[in-house]
Amino acid sequence: MDAFSSSFMSTLSPPTIIPKPILTPSSSRLNISSVRIEDKPATQVTSTTTTTTPQSPSTTSSSAVPKRRAEPSVLTLIFNAFDDIINKFIDPPSKPSVDPTHVLSNNFAPVDELPPTECEVIQGSLPPCLDGAYIRNGPNPQYLPRGPYHLCDGDGMLHSIKISQGRAIFCSRYVNTNKYIAERDAGSSLVPNFFSGFNGLTASAARGALFAVRILAGQYNPANGIGLANTSLAFFGDRLYALCESDLPYAVRLTSNGDIETIGRHDFDGKLFMSMTAHPKTDPDTKETFAFRYGLVPPFLTYFRFDSDGSKQPDVPIFSMTRQSFLHDFAITNK
Repeated sequence: MDAFSSSFMSTLSPPTIIPKPILTPSSSRLNISSVRIEDKPATQVTSTTTTTTPQSPSTTSSSAVPKRRAEPSVLTLIFNAFDDIINKFIDPPSKPSVDPTHVLSNNFAPVDELPPTECEVIQGSLPPCLDGAYIRNGPNPQYLPRGPYHLCDGDGMLHSIKISQGRAIFCSRYVNTNKYIAERDAGSSLVPNFFSGFNGLTASAARGALFAVRILAGQYNPANGIGLANTSLAFFGDRLYALCESDLPYAVRLTSNGDIETIGRHDFDGKLFMSMTAHPKTDPDTKETFAFRYGLVPPFLTYFRFDSDGSKQPDVPIFSMTRQSFLHDFAITNK
């Protein structure tokens, strides 16, 4: 998925294996370029080419404790049993491209959140003048899927390295979308995977019906959004957004101690409806940001922009688009 660059950038791929391990500063060591995670004071290194910096404990002791997920309710377990029936008796055999055994293996295995943790420089030193942050977005399922799974179906997780005054702080946090919070509180996945639904139409229809029953039972409110915020990051109007084209943007921020916080789902004062592209484009001269959304009913394509302050301007329907289409990205030019 996309990484945001210009103070917020980079690509990190922390590998692990299924089932998900609990990553804490005291139990993990994460190699990032020329740094590693360690929460104890560094011991003296004899190599003449290696320098170390003193280590401090995790920036926030409360966040170092892994979050405990809720136990599924009886109603949730009943719905999950029906989901298992769909997986075992209605779903066709999973293709390798949607088989979680293959898709979520090696470097693509899910990882847990990691609170802000100082990294030890093990070779050379970070220039004191280097100040900023690398941050990337990508899919990372909160729960291991029981059925077919596509890489794009995972919950959005942000990984960042904040560098300042010769120190580097690493952090991994989920984007607190409506879907992520509802499933965390339920102790189980609730929303069916979209992309893996193409594995079988009959099974997809059955999962859709089961999801409708979950909604009627009060387990999920789709009016608050079903997006994953797992595709990209965009910075405009002095705000950083986690994006996914199936929902509104989620505003996020990097705190002074290197933690990542979700501010919330953002509709730009009620002017943005349903969704927008996950790849908006910013004019480097005017600082305006251009975007679009597509739909199943006319107008099938709608164009809009944000001014340099991040205020959304009126929609411009594109009636020349005469049928439904899946539009993922675009480019802008001077003309």
